[in-house]
Amino acid sequence: VANYKGELYNLPFNMNTFAKMWGIVTPAEAAAKIEEQRQKAHITEPKNLEEQAISLIGTDIYTKLIKGYTEKQWGRNCTDLPAFIIKRLPVRYTFDNNYFDDRYQGIPIVGYNGLIDALLEGIEVRTGIDYNKERSSYLDIARKVVYTGPIDEYFGYRLGHLEYRGLRFETERLEEVNHQGVAVMNYTDRETPYTRVIEHKHFEFGTQPVTYITREYPSEWHSGEEAYYPVNDDKNQALYKQYARLAGHERNVIFGGRLAEYKYYDMDDVIESALTVAKKEI
Repeated sequence: VANYKGELYNLPFNMNTFAKMWGIVTPAEAAAKIEEQRQKAHITEPKNLEEQAISLIGTDIYTKLIKGYTEKQWGRNCTDLPAFIIKRLPVRYTFDNNYFDDRYQGIPIVGYNGLIDALLEGIEVRTGIDYNKERSSYLDIARKVVYTGPIDEYFGYRLGHLEYRGLRFETERLEEVNHQGVAVMNYTDRETPYTRVIEHKHFEFGTQPVTYITREYPSEWHSGEEAYYPVNDDKNQALYKQYARLAGHERNVIFGGRLAEYKYYDMDDVIESALTVAKKEI
């Protein structure tokens, strides 16, 4: 659910969103409204994220549900962000609030922790290790290494540093059964300092008498901190391609995941990618 200054809208954009935004009823009315706003904008070749979003979804939805959230997320004005970031913006002319079109969608029973614990059962796990500082001690353990850390760090930043956006989390216990009624509430205005509030119990239909929420604040990223979102502008993509060429010469190393591939992954996409690589290797 998106919260714009107290107005609530369904995400991703669908007929429920359009009905609340404009008071329309039919898909034809929604499509006509969006097309009207596209035409008024007179954008033929989008040069930045703002122009791309307006050409896809019109000015009203861009202004209320995209602009503020995106500028907080990236720490830049939408006019300074590349158009390709938002080229695949999903728009549905159905009353369907599901995030994906897949037949089966959801979160693993007991959450991702339970899934990972089961995958690692019986396997030695070492945490608190900087692989790149202790690489020599691991080279003879296995025929292949799956490296999921930053690709530029693997090569000692020899070509320069890739850029990321960081995140900061504030978690709070609330003495109430139900705080916001949904697992994720996006705050899409620029003035609210956090991008979203997570209420964890709603991921698993929790019935606890109290609830925990986490506020998510975007932040500038500095080397050595947890990296979350790759800044996939032209400059960083060109640098990543140079590192990817170096990675292609590492015969015994598989580079995978959002840091090693410098790519934003949804959870289902990263699992699919891992299964594809495993099938190829095994």
